[in-house]
Amino acid sequence: MKDLVFLAGALFAFAAMADNGLPFSSDDTGAVPDDMPVIAPWHVVTLDPDFGGQWVVAGDLDGDGQAEIVSAKNVDERDVHYTSAVAAQKLDGRTLWRWGNPDIGRKTWHHDVACQMHDWDGDGCQDVIVCDQGALVEIDGRTGREKRRMPIEKEATDCLVFCDLSGKGLPTDVLVKDRYLQIWAYDLAGTLLWTVMYPGGYRTAHQPIPLDIDGDGCDEILAGYALLNPDGSVRWVYSSDRIELKRGHLDCARVLERGDKPEDWRIAMTFCGANAIAVVDGLGKTLWEVTGHHFESINVGKLADDLPGRQLIVDIDHQPFGQSPIWAFDRGGNKIGELTTNYSRHHKLIDWTGDGLDEIVVAHNRALYDARGKRLATLDVPEDALEAAKGAELSVFTGDMDGDGIADILIVMPTHVFIYRNTSGNAPVAGTPLGTGLNVTLY
Repeated sequence: MKDLVFLAGALFAFAAMADNGLPFSSDDTGAVPDDMPVIAPWHVVTLDPDFGGQWVVAGDLDGDGQAEIVSAKNVDERDVHYTSAVAAQKLDGRTLWRWGNPDIGRKTWHHDVACQMHDWDGDGCQDVIVCDQGALVEIDGRTGREKRRMPIEKEATDCLVFCDLSGKGLPTDVLVKDRYLQIWAYDLAGTLLWTVMYPGGYRTAHQPIPLDIDGDGCDEILAGYALLNPDGSVRWVYSSDRIELKRGHLDCARVLERGDKPEDWRIAMTFCGANAIAVVDGLGKTLWEVTGHHFESINVGKLADDLPGRQLIVDIDHQPFGQSPIWAFDRGGNKIGELTTNYSRHHKLIDWTGDGLDEIVVAHNRALYDARGKRLATLDVPEDALEAAKGAELSVFTGDMDGDGIADILIVMPTHVFIYRNTSGNAPVAGTPLGTGLNVTLY
């Protein structure tokens, strides 16, 4: 009888979801209908041909209240990466300044690039901070002049993350790391605060994630499978009876829910090599796991107004072209949908229609989908730009690019940035930053 009650409850829940189009299954691998709406770009930025690259961040560099584009090239030597050249440009394409050596490095990437935009010194102006070979470099956002150069370990140039380890109320501390083994934490003055090798006994994440789990004003750091205290000591380590953690590393982590206490938090994580996605609370307790696929990047948003809390989408990578899925989960780990495109690796969620639900943007086919995987429109890119980008993975970012507080869409190629203005999305939120925000990542 107990099993029948469970089955009846499950069927009722399924029926309730089905009434709202859930669970959904959508395939968009065929020809695009001729009558599909096309969204024209608001701005097209042709990236600096010598100093520019496909890694892009955006914000107000010169204090005029408008966003600028910063793009970067990077060097890859045996999986050790550093930023080699940077160009800052206005949205009309004019170059504000250039930095670095344009004769080395590549425009494309297969990883994060250590180039971020941040008012690190608190003077009210955005600067550009990069990891050059063996140095952390702070570049004046207005002029491109080097403000200072901090020596760091030669291989600690894989990415950089700003955080608040000291409770100052501002992210004035910075984390740098090598590819998978070690993380170093520095304060604003360049003093080494701590370093951790193999956090919790495992490899590092691609990008460490700052989280103030206990509300004391100081960030804990999700360094991989381990959550570190602000002093670098291990707070907890994720464990599982179903996942062989040593096979890989943490690919992506996103906050599904914040809480007043650590046990009220919900953190979604994907595991490269270990082939799993999981959600844990702020104490590291596993709430659910799904195994068997190479889950990669997570976006958190609102896909259904009749489901509690927020939901998430995640792509499954390393699939044959034409068989590349994005799965959707509710907060309890139930799969509520699947969208298959030719290549789904880079994606975002954004409220494009103003209905309070998020749409899905996929970079490769420049497609905008509703929360049930139905294509709504195609983001227009000229054929010559697509041909120039042939062989490169296109990336997609979101951020307020026109100053109205509403997130817009950026499709990024090695030679161009296409910006699509969001005219119907969510109303402005106080404190929404101009540009792509802090600690940009591909994961």
